[in-house]
Amino acid sequence: MIKKFALRLVRPLMAALVGASTTLAFAPYDIWPIAFISPILLILLLHKQSSKQALAIGYFWGLGQFTTGVSWVYVSIATFGGMPLAANLFLMGLLIAYLAIYSGLFAWSLNKFFPAITLSRFLLAVPALWLVTDWLRGWVLTGFSWLWLGYSQINSPLASYAPIGGVEMITLAILICSGATSLAILKKQWNLLLIPFVVIGLGYGLKNVNWVTPAPSTTTNFALIQGDIAQASKWQPDNRWPIIDKYTSLTEKSWGSDIVIWSEAAIPALEYEVTPFLKGLDEAVRKHDSALITGVINRTESGNFYNSILAIGKTPYGPYNYDPAKRYHKHHLLPFGEYVPFESLLRPLAPFFDLPMSSFSPGAYIQPNIVAKGRYFAPALCYEILFGNQVRQNVTRKTDFILTMSNDAWFGHSIGPLQHMQIAQMRALELGKPLIRSTNNGVTAVTNYKGQIIAKLPSFEVGVLKVKVASTKGETPYWYVGSYPLYIWAALCLVLSIWWQRKRRHQ
Repeated sequence: MIKKFALRLVRPLMAALVGASTTLAFAPYDIWPIAFISPILLILLLHKQSSKQALAIGYFWGLGQFTTGVSWVYVSIATFGGMPLAANLFLMGLLIAYLAIYSGLFAWSLNKFFPAITLSRFLLAVPALWLVTDWLRGWVLTGFSWLWLGYSQINSPLASYAPIGGVEMITLAILICSGATSLAILKKQWNLLLIPFVVIGLGYGLKNVNWVTPAPSTTTNFALIQGDIAQASKWQPDNRWPIIDKYTSLTEKSWGSDIVIWSEAAIPALEYEVTPFLKGLDEAVRKHDSALITGVINRTESGNFYNSILAIGKTPYGPYNYDPAKRYHKHHLLPFGEYVPFESLLRPLAPFFDLPMSSFSPGAYIQPNIVAKGRYFAPALCYEILFGNQVRQNVTRKTDFILTMSNDAWFGHSIGPLQHMQIAQMRALELGKPLIRSTNNGVTAVTNYKGQIIAKLPSFEVGVLKVKVASTKGETPYWYVGSYPLYIWAALCLVLSIWWQRKRRHQ
């Protein structure tokens, strides 16, 4: 009996190892072919397994992927959670166990509803089910779309699909290639390998298509300020003015830039507490014919707190005055970091559920662009850059740049900030707009409209990134329609696959 049980564990354990290797496809490793190999091996492990066995295999694959891929979350829990090691490990395990549900759901539904070894299983059901379970993970409980396979392809030929159908279309292309390769291996039908060759070859061809064109008239001189402030000391009252003085001093050395950008919540105070300082800063910025954009925390008269962005200096908003209604307010809040799900139940349990700044309110889903020195910015604060459709809907025909501001000091010297930057690069590629990313301690960088990093600062250093960037004219297909056609396609594929399976049974 023990031997039988051990044999049943062989495939799930192999799946866990395969899933763990998937992290190597993403930043900072960028071995993008692994994003193809990992699903191929998973699909082969699911061959001739019951739906229950498939559930275990898919679930263990997810355990492997997220144990390695989101290990950076543990840095935040252990450093700021205020709990013993056992509790920290339990919370981290709970997150991984939850995220693995979606790969388990993919594997279970594939073997439950599409067990026959047919073209429909591998070329229709596999990509469609993967897309649907990815979408669910990116939606349930506000969503966590980290490690979608498409993000790993920012430097691969498949990146060319992003301006057409976003990161989801790249993921779809990966799974079509993986499904075709798996079937070729199982059936020894090597002509099926033409499918991945065509998909990848088409990606190479699309690299020559320019959906948008550079607009030299929009060339702007930026100065991005990286303060490198330790998270543990940032909100201590004695450090407020030394931090503000550091940012101010770095800004004064950057006069001559059109726009100076600080990071998310760069000012370690509520905005109303530092209005005299901001009024003086606004006057200085105007005097130098410049604009300044910074992250700031707001509190309204009703008592709601917002993670916000403020623009001062040469803006259409006039001289500085304290008016929280005229700020950009972050919509997609980070669970536990900025709000606590099931708050009344969880907050009393442990200090981790009462982290500083964990009681924010969300802003509107779509908000006006920030305007500074005549340039229009579609903003996304930190975690919001994950949500491609939200960023897409906030980009207008007037938008010059995508602006994302972050503070990844919560995650230390982990792979998390580098994965975060990779996700931001995808937004630039999808929408054909240069991306400006200003952070507290890295990665502070600027990309061109193809998502390629053209300038960046070393992480964990104080510095100023000065760079000249031009925006673009025109819109990508993704800007017009988003990824909605892909989900319609996925639904049709699933219906067709079910029909095909039933027809096969009756023959």
